[in-house]
Amino acid sequence: MPAVTGVYVYGIVPGDVEADPEARGVGGDSTPVTVVHHGRIAAMVSELDLDRPLGTPADLLSHEALLDATAAVVPVLPVRFGAVLTHRQAVVDELLAPHHDEFDAALRELEGKAEYVISARYVRDSVLRDVIAGDPEIERLREAIRDKPEDATRNERIALGQAVNNAIDARRQADTQAVAEAVAPVADGVITREPAGEYEAAAVAVLTGLDREPELVRKVEELTERRAGQLEVRLLGPLAPYDFVTALRPGA
Repeated sequence: MPAVTGVYVYGIVPGDVEADPEARGVGGDSTPVTVVHHGRIAAMVSELDLDRPLGTPADLLSHEALLDATAAVVPVLPVRFGAVLTHRQAVVDELLAPHHDEFDAALRELEGKAEYVISARYVRDSVLRDVIAGDPEIERLREAIRDKPEDATRNERIALGQAVNNAIDARRQADTQAVAEAVAPVADGVITREPAGEYEAAAVAVLTGLDREPELVRKVEELTERRAGQLEVRLLGPLAPYDFVTALRPGA
């Protein structure tokens, strides 16, 4: 019995874009990426065997890698991971044609731009030392449990953990704002994300011109120098504008 196939959709790009012959998507080396054109826009797609499971970490990485590589060259509107249509004409009929002018306008707004993410993480020993030194109540609770059995100081230990978490949360809000303000002069848009971990200090998404990347790098380097020993800072990008464009869902 022949395999049942569908068309996997990655993102929307300008209509004059052609697929890179070397580009591969979900499914690995056997799935070249092609382009479905309609008017002034197009969709990046690949054929997908519908009998294979979809949703592995490798699939998600392939989806994002293709979008991010595209964003470094041309504007792209990401399509939500897992979007599969029945055939290439359905890509036109159900996705491109109904939203042609909307997608075209959005792509024009994104021309020459991409997303970057600044991720800052606290140096654990440094932030704990700072919050303890800055809060007498935390120091009092630490003294209250010092050299005492856990059972006898259960309430104090719970209160200490909560006090430390509250202090870090307050610091995180201030540091997130500081990171956003530091990169705002070179950004067309800034969005702050929710923290992903206990010691994450900030996660800030920036939309900016690809030609302004060196300026953004300098801003991040200056931030890293100012907070040396306190924060570990990384700059990721260019990326597809996930935070600045609502992920598209064909058929929705």
